[in-house]
Amino acid sequence: MVSKHSASDAEEAKLERQLQQDAQNAHQSKSNSSERRPFSDLDLTPATSKALDAMGFKTMTEVQERCIPPLLAGKDVLGAAQTGSGKTLAFLVPAIEMLQRLKFKPRNGTGAIVISPTRELALQIFGVAKEIMAHQSQTMGIVMGGANRKAEADKLQKGVNLIIATPGRLLDHLQNTKGFVFSNLKTLIIDEADRILEIGFEDEMRQIVKILPSERQSMLFSATQTTKVQDLARISLRPGPLYINVHEQMASSTVSKLEQGYVVCDSDKRFLLLFTFLKRNAGKKIIVFMNSCNSVKYHGELLNYIDVPVLDLHGKQKQQKRSNTFFEFCNAQHGILLCTDVAARGLDIPAVDWIIQYDPPDDPRDYIHRVGRTARGGKHGRSLLFLLPSELGFLRFLKVAKVPLNEYTFPPNKIANVQNQLEKLISKNYYLHQSAKEGYRSYIQAYGSYSLKRIYDINQLDLAKVAKAFGFAVPPKVNVTIGTSLKARKDRDHNNDEDEDAPQGKRQRVDRRSYGSRDDKAAMYRKHQTSSNGTQWSR
Repeated sequence: MVSKHSASDAEEAKLERQLQQDAQNAHQSKSNSSERRPFSDLDLTPATSKALDAMGFKTMTEVQERCIPPLLAGKDVLGAAQTGSGKTLAFLVPAIEMLQRLKFKPRNGTGAIVISPTRELALQIFGVAKEIMAHQSQTMGIVMGGANRKAEADKLQKGVNLIIATPGRLLDHLQNTKGFVFSNLKTLIIDEADRILEIGFEDEMRQIVKILPSERQSMLFSATQTTKVQDLARISLRPGPLYINVHEQMASSTVSKLEQGYVVCDSDKRFLLLFTFLKRNAGKKIIVFMNSCNSVKYHGELLNYIDVPVLDLHGKQKQQKRSNTFFEFCNAQHGILLCTDVAARGLDIPAVDWIIQYDPPDDPRDYIHRVGRTARGGKHGRSLLFLLPSELGFLRFLKVAKVPLNEYTFPPNKIANVQNQLEKLISKNYYLHQSAKEGYRSYIQAYGSYSLKRIYDINQLDLAKVAKAFGFAVPPKVNVTIGTSLKARKDRDHNNDEDEDAPQGKRQRVDRRSYGSRDDKAAMYRKHQTSSNGTQWSR
């Protein structure tokens, strides 16, 4: 019988070996050339060249320089590139060029398909493709879970030359939409393949690859080369694909213009520090990562209520709400976005100043993807990781992954002392009280689902202090089921992308901690209160 600690040790050792291999690959694949080739060196059609020029793209990034020429020549490519490296253009330009050179028309059906793990990333790719195709006659469309299926089917029946899709909805149309012509498919692109497989679409991907014509060019991009990714590459790519491993940095897994730090903070001080930080950086563009949908929802409601305007993005929202939030934040000059990891991979949000990891990730590679939302395109950015004293072991894994961090300290007398106001507000306002209770429960449940059990040990959590961070003087009574790891949760295309509170798979054990709570079911209540340092909570 294997003990819990032995299993944890084995998991940590495996992760450390993977991180060392990733760092070695990054070192070996460092480009020696500082000069970048212009797009004008490529034999592109006038329409594509005109669009790229209008978009402001003059020279190619490393991944574009290494991928576009062989893709234009018809080769299959298996690519690994750092987040923010410009791979969206690397696969869209060859695909769109193919459609134009072959003079695809709606009656020819679909010639190229791009598969994306999430709706937000699909929308972003769609937006980029729309700009590139601004001067072309080919048609394009997007199919994804949460959108109007009938409207999608009607458009597919009329002929869509380029499709951007999420896996579940694409498979649905391939199997069930009559008049959807895909027999002329020439190019299949699988973006963020590791993420697609992580969130549970392995079966769908196998079915999609089996249904689509085998005589085609394929491109598969993945940040990590897992066994499952290699299996998917084997069935989707032709034998002997060109392998391109691009990492823009040699000594670090993150870009050089990213300043990274961490702060050690007890559970009961976490919200106070976050509140202070957000107030003092009100003119910045900030993304705050949390590990559960309910935690994002609660903190969004609370901060907006106490006059700290924020947007929130998570998988329990309707697709239209998520899309509106994403584009609103993209277009904003400054603001705060609270989100789960639904926004961590691939999304290009302009001019983000700070990444705050209020809840730490389960894997250093997830950390890298999160901070990849800032310091993009050669610009400067900053990140801050919140850690409990018991979580400092996570720094060892970041060091192995070549992530340079400095410790930041915040003088206690500079942190807003608003705990009493917070507790009074939560006790008096029924709706915030209920939301805080769900956030508290989900935080504990997500914490118990981490795979690095020695670092994120739920038995080391001081629940009284955790409760204070959610505005409770006394921990509320909640039922928590501790299930499988965060990575094992299904991110279903035809459902909400995330269900942070419902880990999939077998329930390992049940941890039901009962504490007294007081539910004051008063109407919406707000009282003008001023803390000792002048912070006002009023409406």
